[in-house]
Amino acid sequence: MKNIIILSSLILGLGFSSCKKKFEELNTNPNAPTSVEPNLLLRQVIYSYGEELSYEGFVAGDLLGQYSTAVDFNLFDRHDLSSAQYGGNPWPAIYRNLRDNELLLEKSRSKTTYAVYEGPALILKAYMTAALTDIYGDVPYSEALQANNGNSSPAFDKQEDIYMAAGGILDNLDKGIAAIQAYTGAITLQGDILFNGNLAAWVTFANSLKIKALMRISDKVNVASQLQAIYTSGNYMNTNSQNAKFSFTATLPNSFRMAALKQGDFNLFVMSLTAQEIMQDSLADPRVAIFYRPAVNFPGMYKGLLNGPNAATTSTSVADFSLMGTIFREETNKLKCNFLTAWETNFFLAEAAQRGYISASAQILYENGVQLAFEYWNVTMPATYLTAGNAQFGANGADPIEQIVTQKWIANIINGYEGWIEFRRTGFPQLKTVQASLNGGLYPVRMPYPGTEAALNGNNYTTAAANTNGNSINTRVWWDIN
Repeated sequence: MKNIIILSSLILGLGFSSCKKKFEELNTNPNAPTSVEPNLLLRQVIYSYGEELSYEGFVAGDLLGQYSTAVDFNLFDRHDLSSAQYGGNPWPAIYRNLRDNELLLEKSRSKTTYAVYEGPALILKAYMTAALTDIYGDVPYSEALQANNGNSSPAFDKQEDIYMAAGGILDNLDKGIAAIQAYTGAITLQGDILFNGNLAAWVTFANSLKIKALMRISDKVNVASQLQAIYTSGNYMNTNSQNAKFSFTATLPNSFRMAALKQGDFNLFVMSLTAQEIMQDSLADPRVAIFYRPAVNFPGMYKGLLNGPNAATTSTSVADFSLMGTIFREETNKLKCNFLTAWETNFFLAEAAQRGYISASAQILYENGVQLAFEYWNVTMPATYLTAGNAQFGANGADPIEQIVTQKWIANIINGYEGWIEFRRTGFPQLKTVQASLNGGLYPVRMPYPGTEAALNGNNYTTAAANTNGNSINTRVWWDIN
């Protein structure tokens, strides 16, 4: 599959100047393909984006979300986010896949025989764009994928516009649904490793993404009527059979990336103290045995380490802490790449109900979400999990919003940067100050723009940096009012 990847980027166009035309003609292999079929592009975009963001989720997102702690080579875990180490720079991966998806969208509009791809391409564009802007804030968007048309220095769009303007996230979801509903052709969707060509499932996916997007901006915009309309329609993810996901394999080439790295690289990541306190100490949650391993020096016990130790001054024995579970290395055939799931959707709706945005039972939606999450991770939920103890809705004066978001946080492990993003939006679960912070003890609320953007798109970068207090990781994005 790697031979068909369109390695196009935000800044560098695919075209050559006219002075190189003859050179290009002389050096073109007449036997090499000059175009990629849309089914191959669709498969490539889904797999490449999903694989890369799942890896980012493990090595960087899980540190920011405090699922895991890095015991060494851990400047990122200490919140120097400009020092991407094993991960922590999703910018090129997201833009590369957005560029390839734009090629798919262009193809879908170039021939009637390709029209079936338009709706899914618009939905994927909205999905990846949301991840990008939720991580960084204002980003190049409306001009970003136009290098072929001569624009190699795209302006940064405001996050509010990326979500709400024509051609933005919500608009593209609506247009994607409309394109699917308007499609009457006989040609089926090929290369679809999420839904096996089921266009109705793409509509359900888009509606569920709208729920997520609306909740993300709900502190800034009145979203109640839109959420109520989707909830009333019932056309959103409500069973695990509707999940947007694909499975990794146990061996190359489609295993989870940690399975192919050195054992020493994998052993740099141990359970965080936050995860221990939530999953083991507070909830006695049996999923802990899937996500982590008992500490070697404490048989049968799950031990977490406070994030951000200074490896230069603190000696840490990995045997004292819980390594990440076998599902992330030895048994990756049991691991799935999540784009969106029924449990995540139910938790968003539970929060919407609790906040009064929709007329529904927050408790029922919460309990549905918990049950779906246990089922998804193939773990039997204890009979009393929802009727006694700290997972019981509103038990012992608990804040239902905190319970809802915490349960979503548990199930979202390695799902990109979702745990961290939702913490920034809601304040839950309550994450800890890291041991040896390189950010003055402050918790980062955005990722910094990469240095390559300053070098390749300098004027626009300068403006964007000024709008974020010098590209500060402590400057909140538009939807973040906490």
